[in-house]
Amino acid sequence: MTTESALRADIVEVGRRMYARGYTASNDGNISARLGDDRLLMTPRSVCKGFMTPDMLCITDLDGRKLQGDRDPSSEMLMHLEVYRQRPDARAVCHAHPPIATGFAVAGIPLDRAVLAEVLTTLGSIPIAEYATPSTDELPAAVRKYVKAHDGMLLANHGALTLGSDLFAAYYKLETIEHFAKISLVARMLGRENLIAREEVDRLQGLRASYGIKAPAPICPDPGVIGDLLSGPDPVSCQVVQAPSGDGRRLVPDSGAPTPVAAPPMPRGDEEIRLTYRELSALIEDAIRSLR
Repeated sequence: MTTESALRADIVEVGRRMYARGYTASNDGNISARLGDDRLLMTPRSVCKGFMTPDMLCITDLDGRKLQGDRDPSSEMLMHLEVYRQRPDARAVCHAHPPIATGFAVAGIPLDRAVLAEVLTTLGSIPIAEYATPSTDELPAAVRKYVKAHDGMLLANHGALTLGSDLFAAYYKLETIEHFAKISLVARMLGRENLIAREEVDRLQGLRASYGIKAPAPICPDPGVIGDLLSGPDPVSCQVVQAPSGDGRRLVPDSGAPTPVAAPPMPRGDEEIRLTYRELSALIEDAIRSLR
């Protein structure tokens, strides 16, 4: 069992990393970890996570009652408590606002496309929990729907939430989500994503055990059940991954990518150039092809 002093130091270090990487600004974000079976060590409210000291942390029970500490626990403690209630295996929770991933959350775009093999074998997919007012009972209710099947999720117009078997496992998943979001954004700006075929996704899922990865839930085998899973009252029981059939191919061009369009006529003199997003994407794609 991790000693309390070591766990306090680790939370301070994770907070420093979150702030240094720009995942939080000002007093944003919160971190918690189990301190035994019935107590939690949690970051305090109204403190910058990049400048915490171990003595600032507080101890609560699993009902949210403060047991020790000069400061009050995070205002989003209810969200953390819900994770621990729904996932007895969770030993730590991280919440932050990584900019690119949060941009996807604001745009309402889940990170559930089969793009990176590493993400498929570790996190599976990253859904978006519906919008809820921070620091209210709405937030744990929104998280509850996905937390049994996912170790990481986006929070609509809010940020990202991860959990893990230890503190750094939870933090590394936060890094993975932001890294995945950056790569997805760049690919979409370039005009296309080649998706990993459904058959390869199933193969990667089968390799999880050999990698020593214990996923909270399997990847949904039948895209036809997605609607029922998302609309039903029960928590989602498998991970939705957008992966087309490969028909023998391992990578499949995204059929939803914008169709290349002809470049607009060049302006004369000092006229202003105006391009739509589709036109800019097509020009970038043509430029890349010409370099090959």
